[in-house]
Amino acid sequence: MTNLADLAAHPNGSFEGHVALVSGASSGLGARFARVLHAAGAHVVITARRLDRLEELAAELGDRVTPLRCDVTATDDVEQVVSTVLADHGRIDSLVNSAGISIPMPAEDEPVDQFERVMAVNVTGVFRMCQAVGRHMLERGEGAIVNVASILGQVGAAPMKQASYCASKGAVVNLTRELGAQWARKGVRVNALAPGWFQSEMTEGIWTDERSLQFIERNTPMGRGGEEHELDAAILFLCGPANTYMTGSVLTVDGGWTAR
Repeated sequence: MTNLADLAAHPNGSFEGHVALVSGASSGLGARFARVLHAAGAHVVITARRLDRLEELAAELGDRVTPLRCDVTATDDVEQVVSTVLADHGRIDSLVNSAGISIPMPAEDEPVDQFERVMAVNVTGVFRMCQAVGRHMLERGEGAIVNVASILGQVGAAPMKQASYCASKGAVVNLTRELGAQWARKGVRVNALAPGWFQSEMTEGIWTDERSLQFIERNTPMGRGGEEHELDAAILFLCGPANTYMTGSVLTVDGGWTAR
């Protein structure tokens, strides 16, 4: 298991002076990514709708962290966060788009407005953040953007019922490819991280249901779900100075799920 205290000397390079903006940091993987980047030496700006959760995380981390409320479906919120970070720090070195929602149900029963809500957060929200931060990075001629996708952006979820989520994460994967290609010669790298089955607030029901756990264990070549520390090196690589010749790519960490 990764010791967070050891990350400052991580082989992906020093994050001292690095300013990272992490959306969806109030829980789950987003909170973990914030902890990992902070432990590696970065100043971390954490955003989400639930400011109280962000303030709890900020109190835990101590210095080099700024909690800011942000709803990624609101353009004004996103623009205000980016303006605040630039006013306070003068730069954004990396952006991690972790904000996302999932509302499982049979496709034939899913209301269109619910489908649109998932797309608004998981796709349009990601684009809104990429665009706002990307403009600054393009002016500077450098920066790294990491869009948190999913294995369900590469394969179907059935027998689990996740039409809107699968559609949204598939869109995130191809948006990443397009932005990576568009901005490749301008110094801005855009990649996606596609986790497999990891425990988070969003997936909590899976880990408390024996049948769901057996499904994951049976269908994952490694025979288990992922542990939170098993994404640490991936997020540091994608955000950090060791990653200079990778853009428009998807880094999949799934215990072999998509290799079947």
